[in-house]
Amino acid sequence: MESSSDHSEKKSKHSGPTLDAQDVDVAAQLAAGSGDAPLDPVVATRLRRKIDLHLMPLMCLMYLMTFADKTTLGQSAVLGILNDAHLSRTQFNWLGTIFYLSYLGFEYPQNLALQHLPVGKWMSLNIFVWAIALLCHAAANSFGALFAVRFILGVCEGAITPGFMIVTAMFYTREEQNKRVGYWFLMNGLAIIFLGFVSFGVVHTKTERFHPWQWLMIITGLITLVTSVIFWFFFPDSPASARFLTPEERVLAVQRIKVNQAGIENKHWKKEQFIEALIDPKTWLLALFAALSQVFNSLTNQRQIIVKDFGFNLIQTTLLGCVDGVVEIVVIWAGVMLASFPKIGRAYAGVLMFIPAILGAILVNTLPFSNKIGLLFSYWLNIFGITPFVIVLGWIGAITAGHTKRTTVNAIVLVAYGVGNAAGPFMWKQQYVPRNRVPWTIITICNFVAGLVLLVIRLVLARENGKRNAEKHDDTYDDVYIKKVLSDGTLGEEVRVDKAFLDLTDIQNRDFRYVL
Repeated sequence: MESSSDHSEKKSKHSGPTLDAQDVDVAAQLAAGSGDAPLDPVVATRLRRKIDLHLMPLMCLMYLMTFADKTTLGQSAVLGILNDAHLSRTQFNWLGTIFYLSYLGFEYPQNLALQHLPVGKWMSLNIFVWAIALLCHAAANSFGALFAVRFILGVCEGAITPGFMIVTAMFYTREEQNKRVGYWFLMNGLAIIFLGFVSFGVVHTKTERFHPWQWLMIITGLITLVTSVIFWFFFPDSPASARFLTPEERVLAVQRIKVNQAGIENKHWKKEQFIEALIDPKTWLLALFAALSQVFNSLTNQRQIIVKDFGFNLIQTTLLGCVDGVVEIVVIWAGVMLASFPKIGRAYAGVLMFIPAILGAILVNTLPFSNKIGLLFSYWLNIFGITPFVIVLGWIGAITAGHTKRTTVNAIVLVAYGVGNAAGPFMWKQQYVPRNRVPWTIITICNFVAGLVLLVIRLVLARENGKRNAEKHDDTYDDVYIKKVLSDGTLGEEVRVDKAFLDLTDIQNRDFRYVL
């Protein structure tokens, strides 16, 4: 961070520089002068439980509804939207693609907003707009109208996953982040179960001029609208301002995550961190992985059509969708548990989860089409392919430091995620129905290559850790100070700031070690 802080160093009585508040992490004011003594484990555990109690229910509810909402299109495919809106198979695929095209187009602006604006409030606002757009689906009876509302959903979605990644990194240690990301992401599975039961209910509705798929949009949209309001009032923007924490607990919360060597956030955009993110090889390896692994995710909107093509009727297809959700919950939970074992870690856990997914795709392509039960179970094996991306979402925050760099890397990876998701729907062409051999073959190849990319990332990080272990200690940032801001807003004495809260990147901070 040399280039951003040279202008702000001031003469002082001590040998180290004094930096302006904008150059350091927002947690620096809380942590400054608090000492280097480790936090009492009992206190740390109690604090983590309090954070879990206030954060995880809201994050899980929000992620459940956002995934349920964007999956309503796939659910609606068997509830009559294709006929009612006069959609061809190509137009239906475009509705899946436009969501991710707008997502990737607005992803970096959304990340800039998340850096400059209060994170919780910005996510709440996006979900409020999202809910209104979802409610408007019920009035959309043409390709053009559905195209417009799906575009709006994609724009708003760009704030949710990166916002959750930022908040998770703010409140939790690197070891804890993996499981917490898993917890809120496995709500996708619960969302599928929820949609399955709602769809089963609306199938039996008998209302003139209002069809089952429209009821589905109204029900999910109203729940999301209420969720956005709750989120606005109760979700914190950072540990430094969380209302559910006392002033003393905010200091302790900051001290607790000091081991991350990554701080909390910095509202000042730093050009040098942005450039570092662009030239860091692991950024593009992560992006390549995201693009490849998300080609598989085109199943989100196709799954009901695929299962129906196996030979199941409408009611059976709707209820079997609930099993998809159960399988997703189980495999995500299993994956993040595997990744938490030090001898396995993130990369190896991701590769292990790709193996059954690849096997499932091969079986769907090779089993006789008359064996609908075998095809169904093979399709369920493919759901293992969701888990590696979940693991990587929790991994990014553990291997990236510097707030501008982290938001930039998040944006690049999620843009790549959008590219994979936007490209995927075009595989499912009418000419491949019902076997769909070409898309299943592409999914197999993409999952295999994505697994190899995970191993390359692990190799790069392990080599860098070994290099840093062999280096002499870098004392460049060991003696840095800021002016303490007093409760009345005036500047007090200069206090030393721990290296962890200087908003250094993972490359600048040679004490940073990459989690494998």
